[in-house]
Formats: sequence, C-alpha cells, structure tokens
Amino acid sequence: GIDPGQRTGLSVFYYEKEIEGSFYFSVEELVFHIIQILGGLRAKRKIVKIGNGNMVIAKQIVTMLNLKFCSSFELEFVDERKTSLKIKNFNQRGKRDMLSAKYISQRDGYRHSILPLSMTG
Repeated sequence: GIDPGQRTGLSVFYYEKEIEGSFYFSVEELVFHIIQILGGLRAKRKIVKIGNGNMVIAKQIVTMLNLKFCSSFELEFVDERKTSLKIKNFNQRGKRDMLSAKYISQRDGYRHSILPLSMTG
C-alpha cells in the first residue's frame, strides 16, 4: 500500500503479514525500493495499491514503476478517505503516512494489470 504525498508512506504485506512500513520524501527512492521488494518476492501475483489522495504523485509512481520494473504487476487506485482520521495528531517521523499506507493496503479498488514496457514496446 502506498500513501502518496510530500511524505509517501509505504506498507508491504506478504501472505497477510506486514513485512515493512516506511516512508519516503523522494518518488525515485520509493520506486527503487518497491522494485527491490517486488523482485525479491516469490508471489505469483504482485499487487500495488495506491491511495487516490494525490493523483499527480500516484501517477508519477506508476509511470516510474512501469518504466523500471521488468515484470507485470497489478495496480489498484484505492479511495484513501478516512485512512488518517484516527491518527490526526500522530505524525512523528512519518508514522501517520505509514499507517495510512497500511490502511490503503487493506482496501479494495479498481484493479488492472500493468505489463512492462519491455513486453508491450
């Protein structure tokens, strides 16, 4: 799950367990890290869920992933409303962004497959 913004939160689940929570100020660093994670997981289906609160940054993330990740993955844009209501006063070192990303990872959105540009041209 990704909560895009000035501080972009990331929450990674594998077999229904959170294996990582982190945040990034740079889209490039975030995408590089996501590529490392996706490349290292042996899952048949890889689903990236991105909150729809900042679509400019969300689209940057998707574009960079598509350009740099050489395998297919599934993408969902998720309604991120009410993901940070419970944690308004809780943003020491990006914890709110990481928690929002965690909530985003648990929600369903419209899913579509992304094929890498190396396959589609």
